[in-house]
Amino acid sequence: MTESELLLVVDDDVDIARFIEVNLRLQGYEVLLAYDGERALELIESRQPALAIVDWMMPKIDGLELTRRVRANPFTASMPIILLTARGMTADKVVGLTAGSDDYLVKPFDTLELVARVRSTLRRTQEYREVSPLTGLPGNNRILLEIADRARSGSDYAVCYMDIDRFKSVNDAYGFARGDEFIAALARSLNRAVMSVEGPPAFIGHVGGDDFVVVCAPEQVRTLTEKTVVDFEQSADALYDPKDAARGHIILKSRRGEPQKANLVTLSIGVAFSAAREWTDPREIVAVASDMKTVAKKFPGSYVAFDRRGAGGHYGLAPGSHLGLAPGGYVGPAGLAAPNGPLGGGPGTGWAPLPLNSTPPHGTRLPLQEGPGPGDTPPHGVAPLVAPRRSSDPVTNIAGDSLPGVSDSRQ
Repeated sequence: MTESELLLVVDDDVDIARFIEVNLRLQGYEVLLAYDGERALELIESRQPALAIVDWMMPKIDGLELTRRVRANPFTASMPIILLTARGMTADKVVGLTAGSDDYLVKPFDTLELVARVRSTLRRTQEYREVSPLTGLPGNNRILLEIADRARSGSDYAVCYMDIDRFKSVNDAYGFARGDEFIAALARSLNRAVMSVEGPPAFIGHVGGDDFVVVCAPEQVRTLTEKTVVDFEQSADALYDPKDAARGHIILKSRRGEPQKANLVTLSIGVAFSAAREWTDPREIVAVASDMKTVAKKFPGSYVAFDRRGAGGHYGLAPGSHLGLAPGGYVGPAGLAAPNGPLGGGPGTGWAPLPLNSTPPHGTRLPLQEGPGPGDTPPHGVAPLVAPRRSSDPVTNIAGDSLPGVSDSRQ
């Protein structure tokens, strides 16, 4: 029995309280009993039950007052409450719900209905707690459940783990409120990408901070990452102060007061495939995708690195495939691939070929590329990893390393 299954029943009628207790225990719940409001408050504070079923009419502290006190305490405010009462008038229900109860059950009640309402309320509460208040996306537990469900279905899937490069520089320069706007922008970019891609529905989860996970079909990886990178970079540029966006970097001060440059944010994405090996736990494939994200961070610009070990070329991602692009293929802001755009290429594709040993024009980030596996060198045919939107003069990154023309602290 887990702590999340601990319930509290509060009723001054001993027979009713024990009747509810017996039925809930038959469903696998652990149950605490309190016969007055004062004892109920003591148990709520000491045992922290997952849910309370509270009778309205009780001596001393009645159900309404108990509900109000629970909601007034920050440590207990989120505990769901189902109010029991013989009052069945609509006005009475409104009073109970206004006091802060999550649900309302009129006596006499059917035990099947009571159990159903308990389960429903617990499920809603759990889902609410796992949703990020910033992005509205589900969190870690829901991510692991999604992967486990896909594994049980027997269908191949991919896990994409991503975060924002140089996110710390945004917080340092503009404050956490602006940083939250960048996180929300990435969530919206992911949602737009997922809604536009063909195939089975993809799942988006928010691990926390600027870290996100996408679970999708393997054949959707290239399209999802492409659309996400292009959309996010455009959205992020609009969140910078105009002067910073125009020059392609922000200027920060070190602890010694020396100016430092940090380039505009990009994305690092790591990908792991279900078919690569036998996974015994959803956390294993998430860990590999996270490791590949670390590999992606070794390269400037938005970069996708996937785990090649055992994946083979089944998804069109064999070494040198460049995420389905011809060698030297790049992705950048929308319009760059238009026939008369600065990179040439097909209309509206967002992709354009770039000659080897050449540098993207000023005003574009380094494009999305297929990344090498651990210990690999970039696949043959990949253009040099030169950072666009970066000054040609040496600058110092946030970590204090001197790099030739690249301020690439990926925080």
